[in-house]
Amino acid sequence: QVQIVESGGGLVKPGGSLKLSCTPSKSIFSIFAMGWYRQAPGKQREVVAAYVSGGKTTYADSVRGRCTLDRDNTKNILYLLMDNLKPEDTAVYYCNADEDWGPGTQVTVSS
Repeated sequence: QVQIVESGGGLVKPGGSLKLSCTPSKSIFSIFAMGWYRQAPGKQREVVAAYVSGGKTTYADSVRGRCTLDRDNTKNILYLLMDNLKPEDTAVYYCNADEDWGPGTQVTVSS
């Protein structure tokens, strides 16, 4: 089982930016599938951005062009860079690594 620590959430105004970090307990190189998901109140958890088979990255339509999935292999961290944030981006953001979940980090977009 992979232990996961997330950070970087917070309160930001519309149009602002955030950088979420995900640190797994084992090397990113040994993780087959990894990505960021989010769950808003009353809604199902959905993928935001994730590495998929074939070395590709998938993004939700609602965030494409505003979010970037990146990783620092030397620090063993997966990042989610979010720009031009909107109120509808408000949710708890979760990192997933090989079907293990972190506790989540709250992102609130409000003026």
